[in-house]
Formats: sequence, C-alpha cells, structure tokens
Amino acid sequence: MDLVIAKDYETLSEVTAGIVLGKMLKKKRVNLSLTTGNSPKMAYEILVETLSKLQMDTSMIHYYNFDEVALKDKQYGLTMSGLKEALYDPIGVATENIHELTIDNYQDVDKRMAQAGGLDLVLMGLGEDGHFCGNMPGYTDFSKETYSIPVIPGDQMYESLKEHLGEEPGDYFVTFGPKTVMAAKQLVLIVNGEHKAEIIKQVIEGPVTEQIPASILMTHPDITVILDEAAAKLLK
Repeated sequence: MDLVIAKDYETLSEVTAGIVLGKMLKKKRVNLSLTTGNSPKMAYEILVETLSKLQMDTSMIHYYNFDEVALKDKQYGLTMSGLKEALYDPIGVATENIHELTIDNYQDVDKRMAQAGGLDLVLMGLGEDGHFCGNMPGYTDFSKETYSIPVIPGDQMYESLKEHLGEEPGDYFVTFGPKTVMAAKQLVLIVNGEHKAEIIKQVIEGPVTEQIPASILMTHPDITVILDEAAAKLLK
C-alpha cells in the first residue's frame, strides 16, 4: 500500500487528479472505473480544466461504472447521473466509451471487461460504514464478482438508500463485487474529513473482514490510499 497524507482536501484533489490524468495520457486503450459523490468533486473539476487546455484525444479512454442505484422515473441511475454531470458531459465523453452498469447487463460485465483488457484503474471513496463501491456490511461476500441486490420497500437496503438519496430508490442495486475490484491493475482510495477518521483507521490497521468491506482492498498489490490530514488523524 502507498499511503499519501495530503495537507487538505484541495491537495488531496490535486494528487487524485494527477493519478487519473496519468492513466488518461497513455497512448493505448485505458479502462477506468471512477467514483461519484463529494470526495472526487474537486479532482474532477481539475481534470475538466486540464483536459480542456490539453485538447488531447480521449477516444481510447473507456469508463466502466462500478455501481448503480436505479432511480424511480429517471432515465439514469444515481452513479450515471453524477458522473455525467461531473465528468462525462464536461469533457465530452462519447456515448460508446461509457459502459453503464445495469440490471440487464451486470451478469456478463466481468467477462466483457476482461475481453477489453481489464480495468486499469478503479478510483473509490469510502463510506462511514466501511463500504466501497456498493459492497455494504451485511451484504458483502469477498468471493463475489459483479452482483445485484433487490431493493424491496421496508428492508434494510431500501431504507438505507432512501435515506441517502432523499427519495425512493428503484427496485435494484448493482455493483462490482470485491473480486471484480481486486482484479483491477491499480486501486486508488480517497478519503477526506474527520468524520472518516475512525473507519479508515479500521480499514488500514484492523483485520480483513467482510463486516468492514473495504478492509479487503489493503491486500491489493497496487493500491494508493490518499487521505487529508483530518481523515488521517487517528492513524498510528
């Protein structure tokens, strides 16, 4: 594991953007799987600005969404909507280079990614409960590839998603499983804020357990963990 402790969120974002850009600059097909949400927001802003200045050919860069929560009566799910707004649309990613994850295609996505050369980089955030991608405590099986979880009104997953979304989720949730993520060539985990200090301490210093799903990531041969000082405050 390579551990980077950045002074603040801005520095964390600059380091993160630099790593992703480094992959983008390869003169060959590159397969990326990127997180959405608040943690990568500034990194994507930096990428958008940098790519607009470089005017580089991005036709060989492919994007594989690593999870998806269906939204009722919406064309796109939560992940696709977030990435379109933050990155795909601003940098003009071609439709054929975006590989959505859906309830209709998740069963063969691992095979299709392998045929395309595998994932070069997975950029992830960390949930306060230790989840990564859509691998939640109580649902995680380290041996799983990409899988789906039914979202049934009244069950734990439904209530958790409803609270997170602020609206009723659709009827499915799909995610890359631990085995899928661990098959990627490089992993990057970004964590910021004091509210994540306790869980990142457990992930890095604690045992590997399915109750802290992200703990498995520490066994990957090429993982970079980028923290700001607030998130790193409890580390030994």
